[in-house]
Order: sequence, then structure tokens, then C-alpha cells
Amino acid sequence: MRHLKTAGGVLSGLAGVLLLAGTAAGQTEDPERKQAMIELGLANETAWDLYQALVEEASGGQTLEWNDIPDWSGVYSRGGNIFNFDPDQGQERMPAARLTPEYQAALEHRLDLRDQGVEYDNLSTCAPPGHPRWLTEPFLREFVIAPHQTWLINEMVNDVRRVYTDGRPHTPEDEAYPLYNGDSIGVWDGDRLIVHTSQLMAGVYQRTQPDYTDQVETVEIWQKVDDRNLKVDVWVYDPPALEEPWYSRQTYTRLTDPDKSLRLRYWHCAENPNNTVIETEEGASQFADFTFD
Repeated sequence: MRHLKTAGGVLSGLAGVLLLAGTAAGQTEDPERKQAMIELGLANETAWDLYQALVEEASGGQTLEWNDIPDWSGVYSRGGNIFNFDPDQGQERMPAARLTPEYQAALEHRLDLRDQGVEYDNLSTCAPPGHPRWLTEPFLREFVIAPHQTWLINEMVNDVRRVYTDGRPHTPEDEAYPLYNGDSIGVWDGDRLIVHTSQLMAGVYQRTQPDYTDQVETVEIWQKVDDRNLKVDVWVYDPPALEEPWYSRQTYTRLTDPDKSLRLRYWHCAENPNNTVIETEEGASQFADFTFD
């Protein structure tokens, strides 16, 4: 039995087996597996600690060659409720994340306004969703793997995340600044891509979900678990907003496309004449100069 080393010691037994398996048998819906992943996050104080522990477990990772690149080809889309960062949330009003009192109160206020029909979303201004919200956005996706970097592409607002796997570190702190998708570096462990992302802007997980701060960082493990499904284990660390790391598992399913008609199109939301959205004094959304012409 393999043991998963962490900054806080050695996580052995069931948790290590479930993490390293990464197969279709370990679905997000499996409570035992999910609890093991939650505990793995708790065993590491920071996202960087968790990332380093996973890299160590992978013996530093491997450099891909062109002839051993995993096949993630095709066009994918995220399933489930797009308004929940954690697919297990279901219809519950509040997510399972343990928020700090300030951010818990902010979320409750947003949901109260939503129940009154008062809702505004910054994406109405055509801004990118940002990461980690990137993980939950709808529409079409593609994944392009090369030996030294991997592109995670979402059709919505032409949103591309670049994961550098050539051994480079993060952008030095004195040169870094917050970005919508931050700075992502990673390593390959067989067919699993392990990623650390930092240098992010503040944002919101989804319009009915909590806010995150510009101190947010994530660790992800991507793997194609069967012929159609890519899954990613995600740990979010954000001390100002989260009392403890927030774990979820996302699924992206390859769409049936026998005639190869599916394509990611260029997304220019300003082309819609009714896409000028303003925020009212009450905090709701309204179109400016609305017309059906």
C-alpha cells in the first residue's frame, strides 16, 4: 500500500489509496472518498504545502514526450448545477464551505437579495469569470496538452488557462500582480496533472456562491478517468474568506460529436446590442436601452 506524504506527516491507508486511484470508482458522490480529500486539505496548512506534498509523492513528476501525451481530445462541457461550486451541494441554500463570519454574512445577504429578485453579476459587464470560478462556467471546453504546458480552454469569453509544466517557478513576487486566472504551474504524475495556482484577483465562485479574496490559491489534480470524463480534485485555500480549505470535485464530459461539427467559437459578448447591463440602485440587473431590434 502506498502512503501519501503531506507537510503534516503521512496520510496512509484508505485516503492514500483513494487519491492515487483516481478512477471512476472514486466519484465525488462517494462520501468516503470525499472525506479523505477533505482531510488531505486539512493536513496541509497552505495550498503550496499541499502542492509540494503531491509533487514529492510523484517523485518530482515527469516531463512529457510527444509520444506519451494523454488523450484529452474532443469537446467537453461541465455537468450538474452550474451555480454550485461544489456539485454535491444540490438544492441546499448554503454551500458546505466553512466561511469566516464576514464572508458568511456577505453570502447570506446576497442570497436574501436573490430571493427578493435583486441580483447582479459582474460577468454582465463582459469581464472574464476568473479562477476558481472558471471551473464552474458552462458552455464548451477543450484541453490541449503539449510537453511543456497544458491549455485549459473555456469557450466563454475566450478564457484560457495556461499550466506551465516545464519546471519554471511562479512569477517572482516582486514582478507578480493579480490576474483573472492567476499563474499556474504543474507537474505530471503518470496521466495525472497536478497544478498550483496563485496570484489571483478577488471574485465570486458563482452568483449564488461565496466571494473569494485576492489571497485565494488552488491545488488541482486533473485526470481522464474513462473514455468520456475528465475529473479534477480541487482544494481552495483563502484564509480571509475560508475557515478551512474547501474541497470539491468537478466533472467535464466529452460530448458526442460523430460528424465533428462542434467548434469553440470566438466569444464577443459586446456584439449583443442588449448586452449593456447596468446595476440599479437596488442592486439588481437591468438592460440599458433594451430593444428587440
